[in-house]
Amino acid sequence: MQLRGSIVALVTPFDPEGRIDERAFVDLIEWHLQEGTHGFVPVGTTGESPTLSHEEHERVVEICVEAVRGRRPVIAGTGSNSTEEAIRLTRHAQKVGADAALVVTPYYNKPTQEGLYAHYRAIHDATELPIIIYNIPGRSVVDMTPETMARLAELPRIVGVKDATGDIVRPLVVAERCGQDFIQLSGEDANTLAFLAHGGVGCISVTANVAPRLCAEVHEAWWQGDSARALALHRRLLPLHRALFFETSPAPVKYALARLGRCRETVRLPLVPPTEPTRQAVDEALRRAGLLS
Repeated sequence: MQLRGSIVALVTPFDPEGRIDERAFVDLIEWHLQEGTHGFVPVGTTGESPTLSHEEHERVVEICVEAVRGRRPVIAGTGSNSTEEAIRLTRHAQKVGADAALVVTPYYNKPTQEGLYAHYRAIHDATELPIIIYNIPGRSVVDMTPETMARLAELPRIVGVKDATGDIVRPLVVAERCGQDFIQLSGEDANTLAFLAHGGVGCISVTANVAPRLCAEVHEAWWQGDSARALALHRRLLPLHRALFFETSPAPVKYALARLGRCRETVRLPLVPPTEPTRQAVDEALRRAGLLS
């Protein structure tokens, strides 16, 4: 399956007691399939992976694979700052039928570039899934250089990167180092179109949780060579791209989904529901995108 287009970084819905709401999760996935979403990432940061137990983490991946039923790619979030744990999670994703793994750079322990290489090499050698590197310095406090990425790209199952550096020149440099076939996915909704123009092939999107059809249409317009329509759609979504990050994600995203009647806004501590100014900004962005009357 091709890993491209609007790939949603799924939220994990919770019930009033704070448990995973499996019914709401399956319904969300089915809605995304109907709306044209091109792929799914369960248990990434947007899925609140830091506060899911190992059993919950594995269950969310299983539900997603079962619900999608091969109709779109599933890229399971399997990263950890423990290499052993990342291997275990990646093996589980492989076992239950995920199409690829999204592996974040190890957070908090701040490995060197050589440590980053060794971490990904160990996961690669212990598993059979294609691996997407998730480079997000703002959360992990380490930035994988294009040179380290190029070393990893030589391995057969290190196939691409989710780039959340915010550096719009980075995809050009990575393509130069890693080759044109190395899959580059934006991790920043607001730079999606610029990222595509610089050689990217898609976005692992937070906004797609809320506006799946519009996000998919941006990519489809781009593929069809209609850059004017792609830009018009992107401009329409820009207030939403911004508002959903006024406070720590996924709290604003879950609020937006609650406004649309898709799931509850419950998040797990240490995250809390968004403040009133953020709620108002999200409401206004939803209206401007035509998603809320």
